[in-house]
Amino acid sequence: MKQPSGHRRRTGYLFCLPGMAFLALFLAYPLCYTVWTSVHDVDLGQLLGGAERFNGLDNYRAVTGDPAFWHSVRLSLVLTLGSLLLQFTIGFALALLFARPFPLNGLLRSLLLVAWLLPPVVSGTLFRWMLDAESGAYNALLQPVGLSHDWLTDPSTSMAGVIFANVWVGVPFNMLLLLVGLHTIDPQLHEAAALDGANAWQRFRHLTLPLMRPVSVTVLLLGLVYTFKVFDLVFVMTGGGPVDATRVLSLYVYEVFFTFFRFGQGAAAGLLLLVVPLLAGVGYVRRLRREDRAPAGGAV
Repeated sequence: MKQPSGHRRRTGYLFCLPGMAFLALFLAYPLCYTVWTSVHDVDLGQLLGGAERFNGLDNYRAVTGDPAFWHSVRLSLVLTLGSLLLQFTIGFALALLFARPFPLNGLLRSLLLVAWLLPPVVSGTLFRWMLDAESGAYNALLQPVGLSHDWLTDPSTSMAGVIFANVWVGVPFNMLLLLVGLHTIDPQLHEAAALDGANAWQRFRHLTLPLMRPVSVTVLLLGLVYTFKVFDLVFVMTGGGPVDATRVLSLYVYEVFFTFFRFGQGAAAGLLLLVVPLLAGVGYVRRLRREDRAPAGGAV
């Protein structure tokens, strides 16, 4: 294979230069500065005076030794697992529904996407109003049957309210990706299975689910990356309360930074926040590479 000339290589580098500069300015530099801050003793006075002191891994030890940090990790896992389970299940059910033609299919599908297109701050404000104990729409509906409740001010139900709102935001995204996956399945496979005597449940279990596995894994990984680091929705709805019942890891990092002004520990906590999404992202990329190699490996 003919190798590109030096001039063509230099031209290619020039075309890549704007993108590389953007990544260096808005990704590499903030990440490197965060890593540098995480190994220094930095508070507000030291940040303004430029007297930061190197302290190695002391910030990481302080963060991991804080019971509030592990409490926030547990809450983030609860929020993530609860949201993913409901988002994926409801999204899959809606994708199966919209995969079949029926009147107003396109209109209803477009209306569902509104929940995903709205900014999370708007969605959080909307659900904070609807779940309000005094004037909330849900309590107005449940009050006649005696099921009204202080959803966001009761520590036992506040996380459920946040999960409910996050599910509403994430279902359209799950539905859209899963619907695309369903459309890639050859209808003749279902027809052949039906001719062989398979009922609807058997076709779904032994045909649809296995063929949808690559798309399903992608949807779950993307949902994990987004949900584990969600901040704005929780901050608008509860601010981490009541009594820290919804103070997920992203809110813990925010409080360390902007309430206590412990920038070194905040940077360390922020980097620890990236661990789960980073592992999920690495798994996602590796899976995409395996899928890209699979056709070439299978062709002999």
